[in-house]
Amino acid sequence: MTWQQYDVLLDSLAHRHTGRHVEQVTWDWRGPLDTERFTCAWQSVMDREAVLRTAVDWQPDPRVLPPGPHIVLHDHARADVVRHRAGSVDWDDLLEHDRLRGFDLRRPAPLRLTLLDLPDDGSARTDGPPATRVLLTFHHALLDAWSAFVLMDEFGRAYLAGGVLPGGERRPDIRDRARWLERQDPAAARDFFTRSLPSGRPVLLPALPGPATRQSGCGRAEARLSAAETGRLHRWAGTRAVSGSSVLHAVWALLLYRVAGTGGPVTVGFGVTASGRGIPLDAVERLVGPMRTCLPMTVEVDPAHRLAHLLATLRDRALDMAAYEWTFAGQVQQWAGARTGRLLESLVTVEAVPRPPAELRAGLAAAGIRFERQRAGGAHTVFPVALLAHHLADGSLALAALYDRARLSDADAALLVAHCTRLLRHLPGTARNATVADVLAVLGADRAPRMAPARRREGPAEWLRPHSTDGPPTVEGTAREPRGNVDTLG
Repeated sequence: MTWQQYDVLLDSLAHRHTGRHVEQVTWDWRGPLDTERFTCAWQSVMDREAVLRTAVDWQPDPRVLPPGPHIVLHDHARADVVRHRAGSVDWDDLLEHDRLRGFDLRRPAPLRLTLLDLPDDGSARTDGPPATRVLLTFHHALLDAWSAFVLMDEFGRAYLAGGVLPGGERRPDIRDRARWLERQDPAAARDFFTRSLPSGRPVLLPALPGPATRQSGCGRAEARLSAAETGRLHRWAGTRAVSGSSVLHAVWALLLYRVAGTGGPVTVGFGVTASGRGIPLDAVERLVGPMRTCLPMTVEVDPAHRLAHLLATLRDRALDMAAYEWTFAGQVQQWAGARTGRLLESLVTVEAVPRPPAELRAGLAAAGIRFERQRAGGAHTVFPVALLAHHLADGSLALAALYDRARLSDADAALLVAHCTRLLRHLPGTARNATVADVLAVLGADRAPRMAPARRREGPAEWLRPHSTDGPPTVEGTAREPRGNVDTLG
């Protein structure tokens, strides 16, 4: 088990039935849908993919070194597919119930599928083929969004082949990645991150201290840039030689700086996600597993510096970190120790998913099947607030703040997203010599969001805590001597 999985497992156990670390992908299926064939196709995918037949064994076993939870590969796992008739359930209620249901990770199959037939009453086109809404729900301990879309491609191939996945080609799986991780020496990554750590404690939250919200649960505040606005922003970023993700990182850094309430330079910190697939492993782009990782980004924001300087700094920092995207935020935090305190309390994610192969799209079209409105909904994580961005099929950019409602109220979350979108709309009109202070002036005297202090949380059972820094739990449940090259989360 990797330490990233270990971290997710501990947090999931501490927050059962809250929807933490549970993500959902939805799409509309246009055309004929045979439920038995659908189920057989997913069963065929599960029989082929090792990660879909894995479970977590977290019973303490003194015979296994080091003690703690382990990943266990089962010979078989059953595909969980349920179909509802049109009008029998409310879609929004179904989404929320299925998310809060969560997963028992002691059993194999970290995903399930739900089908809801759409009625011809205005919620679906009456002049087109029949439509069924599909919900794929999965857990981040064993899968990420990229993996979900790879699995959808595999399912499509199996469905077109009558319910059996064709071909027996060998692709890498989580065991190959685990073996690759075992061979990595963390010394270079440790040196890189410790050299770049700030000397003081960075600003970590894009909100001022505030009172209790009197709310609970997980919230989602959304906004959207139109296709035209997104196009202008993309062209503007190109003229600055930066990516869209660097632009989002810069905007988040500006919002963090704004709440510092000082007129001088301030160091800010937040988490950024990496695909985890930038490693030298054959066919890693098709590897199914919890590959995506989170790393801490720290940067000094000086109001007198040009915005172009901040953008370039964040771009170069992201490029440097790409060599170490196989590490995890928990490792970096441990390397930092108490010198800088916490390194991140918020997260910025630019969601990217693979496009279905052209031959698969053609095969589905020939069978009268078309997928529409494919969307990954994001998962609520340990962070008080996370910004999720993804491009829609019409060229627009969707933004969503996923947040803990006990700390950030719905109104303050909406304000935070509004400030983010206002800055993004403003950037293409800025001059090349515009400073950080010039850009922030667009927010004027608008109040900053407020956030309640963190609540005390009970920790996991003592036997689940890391007992050694010599190595992670074993991958296949067999005893192994500690290798001394992977650190615990601490």
